[in-house]
Amino acid sequence: MRILHIINHVQKIGNGIVNVAVDLACLQSQGDHTVAVVSDGGEYETLLASHDVRHWQLNQSRKPLNILKAVWHYWRIVREFQPDIVHAHMMTGVVIAGICKGGCKYSLVSTVHNEFQRSAVLMGLADQVIAVSHAVASSMVRRGIPDKKLRVISNGTLNSPRHPQIQDYQPLPLQRPAITTVAGMYSRKGIMELIVAFSKIAAEFPDAHLYLVGDGPDRSIFETMAQNTAYSDRIHFEGFQPEPQRYMLATDIFVLASHCESFGLVLTEAREAGCAIIASDVDGIPETLDNRQAGILVPPQDSQTLAIALTQLLRDPIQLHRWKCRAQENLERFSAKRVNEETLAVYYELATKDNVSEVVANNKVLTGK
Repeated sequence: MRILHIINHVQKIGNGIVNVAVDLACLQSQGDHTVAVVSDGGEYETLLASHDVRHWQLNQSRKPLNILKAVWHYWRIVREFQPDIVHAHMMTGVVIAGICKGGCKYSLVSTVHNEFQRSAVLMGLADQVIAVSHAVASSMVRRGIPDKKLRVISNGTLNSPRHPQIQDYQPLPLQRPAITTVAGMYSRKGIMELIVAFSKIAAEFPDAHLYLVGDGPDRSIFETMAQNTAYSDRIHFEGFQPEPQRYMLATDIFVLASHCESFGLVLTEAREAGCAIIASDVDGIPETLDNRQAGILVPPQDSQTLAIALTQLLRDPIQLHRWKCRAQENLERFSAKRVNEETLAVYYELATKDNVSEVVANNKVLTGK
C-alpha cells in the first residue's frame, strides 16, 4: 500500500501523538509499504529518512489564510504521491484530508488520541476512526460517531524504532526513595495535586524526593507553589528530558495524577522500567494498568487519597516491591509492532471495502443496472 500520515509536526518534544505516528510510519516502511509523512517538520525527519519515509513540509497552523494554503499544498502532495490510505492523527489534518478526499481515491483513517478536546468529534470525518482505548471509543459514540465506524487499537510504543531497548539506558543517580512523574506542565496533568500530596508525606519520609520531568505553560505556577512549601529542596523540576527512561529506571514510585487521560502512554514506559505505579482512576488509565492489576488507582484531583497511597508504599518495602514486579507483567500488548499490525488490519479492511464498491460500480456500468 501507499500510506500517507498527516500530523502537525515531527518534533522531539515528548508528544505521544507524534511518537505513535512516527513509529507507525517507520514500521510500515520496514514492511515494504511506500510511506510518507506530511507535517511542519522537526527532528524526527532524520529518523524517517533513515527508514525510507518521505517527508513533505506542510504548515497547518489554524489561521484562515494559512488553512487555504495548506489545502492547496496538500492537494498537490496527494496528486503526486497517490496514497491508498491517508492516516490523520490530529484535527487539522483530518479536516484538510477530508476536504480533498472527494477528488481522490484514498481512504481516510483518523486516530483519536485526545478525546477530551471538543474538536475531537471532527475525527469522525474519516472513513474509519481508531480509538486508543475503549474509554475513548465510548466517549466518541456518546458524541455522535457511529459505533460501526470505530475500531479500538490500544496505544503502545514499547520497542519503538525511535529509541534503544530499555536495558540500554543508564539509570540516573536519583535521591531515593524517588517519586517521579513524566508529564507536560499543565494543570490537567495533576501536578498541583502531586506537589500537595508530597508535602503531606514529606515529613514522615525525610529521604523521599519528588522529580517532576516535563515542561509546559504552567511550570512557573508549580515552581512557585513548590517554593512555598517547607520541602522545596526535595522537589526537583527537571524540564523536558529526551530520555525519561533514565529517570524511570531510578524511580521507586511513578505517579500520573491526570484529571483526564485518553490512555497514558507514559505509564507503559514506567511499567517497562519496573516502577510501582499510582495513577488517576480516569478515562483510559485503568486499561493501561490492566484494571488495577499493574498499578494503584486513586480518584483524580484528590491529593489526600494520593498521599495515603504514597504512604502505604513507602512504609511497606514488601508491598512496594510487589507492585514493581506486577507493573512489568503482560507488557507484550504495548509493543509498537502490535499497534502497527492492528492499524494495518484497519487499512486492509478499508481497501477491501473500496475494491468491492468499485467492482459493484463497474458491474452496474456494464449491465446498465
